[in-house]
Amino acid sequence: MTLLFISNSDDPDRWREGLGRALPDLEVRVWPEIGRAEDIRYALVWKARPGILAGLPNLELIQSLGMGVDHIFVDPELPATVPVARLIDQDLVRQMSEYVLAMALRHHRRLDEYDRIQQTGDWRRLAMPDTGATRIGILGLGEIGAPIARLFAELGFAVAGWSRTQKSIPGVESFRGAAGLSNFLARTDILVCLLPLTKVTKNILDKTAFARLPKGAYIINLARGQHVVEEDLLAAIEAGHLSGAALDVFRTEPLPKDHPFWAHPKIRITPHIAGITNPATAVAQVAENIRRVRAGHQPLNLVDRTQGY
Repeated sequence: MTLLFISNSDDPDRWREGLGRALPDLEVRVWPEIGRAEDIRYALVWKARPGILAGLPNLELIQSLGMGVDHIFVDPELPATVPVARLIDQDLVRQMSEYVLAMALRHHRRLDEYDRIQQTGDWRRLAMPDTGATRIGILGLGEIGAPIARLFAELGFAVAGWSRTQKSIPGVESFRGAAGLSNFLARTDILVCLLPLTKVTKNILDKTAFARLPKGAYIINLARGQHVVEEDLLAAIEAGHLSGAALDVFRTEPLPKDHPFWAHPKIRITPHIAGITNPATAVAQVAENIRRVRAGHQPLNLVDRTQGY
C-alpha cells in the first residue's frame, strides 16, 4: 500500500519516519516523485496543486495535514467519491489556544500601550481593565473554538460564541445562524475568528460586521485570511471604530512586502504560525485512518462535503 505526501511546508522525512513505525508495510512517496500513479491509495496533503489528486485512479483517502480542508476543496478536479478527512490534533488545539490567549490578554491588559509608554521613559499607570465586564466573542464553536471559549470563561470573562447550530457550553452564551450574528457582534469587545472557510463564511468580517461591533472592539483572526475584507478592516481601524487587530492569516500569503498591514501601529502580524501540525502527535490519527479505510470503515473526522468541513 502506498501513500503520497504532498506539501511544500511540512517535513516529509518526519512523516515518513512516524508512519513507518505505525504502519511498517506502508510505502511513502513524496510529490512530485510519485512513481506509478496506480499504486497510490492514500494522499496526505496540504495545498496540493489542482488536478494532482484526480490523477490517482485508485485513491481511497484524502487526509488533510491540518484542521482546515478549504485548501482541498478549491481543487475543481477533486475526486467526488473519495472520502476527505480533517486532522483534529489536540496539540494543534493547544497551540491555537495559546495564541488566542496571548493576543487577547496582551490587548486586554493594554500591553501595547505600555510598550509605547516605555519608549517615552514615562512611569505611568493606565486604568486597570475589568475582566468581568470584557466580552469575548468566539466565531466558531467547533473543535478549536469550544475549548478556547471555556478557557476564557474560566478566567472570568463574559464569553459568547456564534456557530451554525446551537451549542451548549457551560459559562458560554450561544448564538446561532444568520439571525443571531448581529446580536452576537453587538455584545463583543474582543472578537476571535476560528471559523472554517466555506461559501457562507467567506468575507464574513466586512464593513457591516465591523459596524455592528461596539466602538473600540478588537479583532483576532487565526482562521483564514478570506474571512476578513482587509480594506474594510483598515477603514474601521482608521476611523477609530475598531481599536486594532492581531492577524495570523491573510488573503495572500506570504503577505506582500508593500501591504499596509506591515507598518500599521494598531495591527499585530504573525506569519501563519498560530498552529503548526506536529507529526509526533498527529501521525497516530493519520495511521488510524489508513487502517480504517483498509478495513472498509469511515475515517475519523470525515468531512461533510455539503458543509465544507
